[in-house]
Amino acid sequence: MRRVLREVFARPEFQWVERRHPLQWLRDLWYRAIDWINGLSGTHPVLYALLVIVLVIALVALLVHVGYVLWRVLAPRAVGSVASTAGAAVVLDARSHRARAEELARAGRYAEALGHRFLAVLLDLERANAVRFHASKTPAEYVGEVHLDDAGRATFASLVASLYRHLFGAVPCDELEYQAFGATADQLTQHVVPA
Repeated sequence: MRRVLREVFARPEFQWVERRHPLQWLRDLWYRAIDWINGLSGTHPVLYALLVIVLVIALVALLVHVGYVLWRVLAPRAVGSVASTAGAAVVLDARSHRARAEELARAGRYAEALGHRFLAVLLDLERANAVRFHASKTPAEYVGEVHLDDAGRATFASLVASLYRHLFGAVPCDELEYQAFGATADQLTQHVVPA
C-alpha cells in the first residue's frame, strides 16, 4: 500500500508547488508591519499609543483633504449649472449678445466682444434655419454644418479663423478689426441656402 501511494504521489500532477502571487511581497510586508505594531504594544505601550495617535491624525487629515478636493471639484459645477440655467434666456437671444458685444467694445475689450458677436451671428443663422446652435459645439464645428452658399461659407470660415486668432490665440484686436468682423457677420444671413 505504501509503495502504491508513493508511486501515485510521485507523479507530476501530484507535485504540489506553492505558487507565489505577484503581490505576495506586499502582503508579507503588511503582515510584518501589523506584527511589529502588535509587538510594540506589548514592549513599548507609550510608543504604541503615540503611533496610534499619529496614524489617527494622519487618517483624519487625509479624509479632510479628500473632502476638500471633492468639494472644490464639484462645487463650481453645481454653481455653474445654476448660473447656466438662470442665464439660458441670454444665451438664446441674439440681441443680448450684440448688446454685450457693444458694451465690451466700448470698454476696449474687443477680443471678448468678438465672442459675443459670433454667438449673435450663430443665433441669427439658427433663426434662418442655416445651422443648429448648441452650446457644446466649437466654432469650427459650425463651419462644416452651416447651410450657406460658397461665398457665405468662405466668409463664415474667415470669421471663425478671426475669432480663433483673437479670442483663443491672444492676438490683439482693435476697434477696426471688431467693426469689420461685425459688418461681415451682418451680411451672412444674405447667403443662407434653404436646407
